[in-house]
Amino acid sequence: MSSKEDKSNWAIGGGLLAGLGAGFFFLQQSALMFVGAIILGLGIGLTITSVLSSVYSREEE
Repeated sequence: MSSKEDKSNWAIGGGLLAGLGAGFFFLQQSALMFVGAIILGLGIGLTITSVLSSVYSREEE
């Protein structure tokens, strides 16, 4: 394993877990808010992944 391993894919799982955790607070109010929080967390994770992977690819050049 190299020391400069790309771990940007971890942001997807982290965003999903953060959305799941935040969604549990909204679960009593509405199930749609729970699902929305999960989707929002996934979207944030995907956005962070795309930014980190582009930064990582620039460092390789």
